[in-house]
Amino acid sequence: MIEYLTGSFLRRASLIVACFALVATAMTTSLDAKSENTRAAHFTLDNGMDVVVIPDRRAPVVTHMVWYRVGAADEPPGDSGIAHFLEHLMFKGTEDVPPGEFSKIVAANGGQDNAFTTQDVTAYFQRVAKDRLGLLMKMEADRMANLRLHDKDVVTERDVVLEERRSRVENEPSSILNEQMMAALYQSHPYGIPIIGWKHEIEELDREDALKFYQRFYAPNNAILVVAGDVEVDEVKKLAAETYGKVEAADDAEARHRPKEPRHQASRRLRLEDPRAGQATVQRIYVCPSYTSAEPGEAEALDLLMKIAGSGSTSRLYKKLVVEKKIAAGAGGWYASSGLDSGRIALYGVAGGDTDIAAVEAEIDAVIADIVANGVTQKELDRAREAMIADFVYGSDSQSKLARRYGWGMATGRSIQDIEEWPDRLKKVTVDDVKKVAAKYFDAKQSVTGVLLPTKKGPDKARHANGKQKS
Repeated sequence: MIEYLTGSFLRRASLIVACFALVATAMTTSLDAKSENTRAAHFTLDNGMDVVVIPDRRAPVVTHMVWYRVGAADEPPGDSGIAHFLEHLMFKGTEDVPPGEFSKIVAANGGQDNAFTTQDVTAYFQRVAKDRLGLLMKMEADRMANLRLHDKDVVTERDVVLEERRSRVENEPSSILNEQMMAALYQSHPYGIPIIGWKHEIEELDREDALKFYQRFYAPNNAILVVAGDVEVDEVKKLAAETYGKVEAADDAEARHRPKEPRHQASRRLRLEDPRAGQATVQRIYVCPSYTSAEPGEAEALDLLMKIAGSGSTSRLYKKLVVEKKIAAGAGGWYASSGLDSGRIALYGVAGGDTDIAAVEAEIDAVIADIVANGVTQKELDRAREAMIADFVYGSDSQSKLARRYGWGMATGRSIQDIEEWPDRLKKVTVDDVKKVAAKYFDAKQSVTGVLLPTKKGPDKARHANGKQKS
């Protein structure tokens, strides 16, 4: 994920006025049927914009998020980085809000704001006192429809993105390796293209590219508004109709055209040597389904599998490589489950001391082979499940986590019911389910392995790195 905090400030203030009759015609009041356990309400405006309201009255504040169903994987060929670049440019102003004023207005009203871009979504969010919610909606609705871009601002911001790429990717050996591994993992699907973009393509992005992407995807019928906090559903309905409800829908905003990933026929390996690297590391990534693309029950089983195999100091990988064998300084893994089209399983090990990285990789293979052959224990499964459900419950105490939970889920094709029933589905996973997904998705042909090795600097490079000059 790329997150970018930008300063920006208010456009001219105007009162939000609309009568209840206009409110009624500006939206479709199709509230989802709510069970006793349903926390969120969902309705859709007449222009196609989804709205999710999550009441939380413990403090007089609200979290306001706008999620667009577009990310880096939706970029035109040759325009890599345009989704993230447009995220930056969204703070360049409208006729009502001058460039750089959006975030300043939020701050002047006691709030905070931010934005981020992923492969599948782009989101903008603020946290403010509840009586400022109408102002936020008015400002976000304005820049959804009325962004103004000038060539000078575009060129300046493009340089900012290029510097971000230099600092976060090109100066970080681990980031370089990860970028190369993703490019090798996906043979056709655009998940193999970095979110920030390839340098040579970022350099060519211009105002016209940004406006085309904006006009194509930034529309109410391609967006989800999530409001969590001290609000009533009817209150949000009224404000949403008066602001977002006035923005016209786009004809083709909801269509995503992405190539399909073929079934892989061979495993891949990468080796990167870099004097800036610390300890030698090995990583492996497997393609697997996400929650959106998986067969029923598989994603939950994958989640629990990777909790047992790779999460924290009680995981199989950490205990075997770090505690018992003492050959690694760190080891673990995770399940990237939130993609629209697919997910990923990742494993890693960091060599301890002078340990050969090949020995670390061999032990990772042994741990995975044991799980595939013998599965996990009921005790491991119960402990992992309890920990994940506890995290879900604790996360429900956070407005921002709640807003992200619902927004991200809905932006990638899941329903309110899917999101809220997740703990119940976890409870149904058996040890046999976990063993089945391990055997199915720990498939070497669907993987790429990357090794990062530190190399010694040459004498001249070492002197330069230490700030010394040759005599």
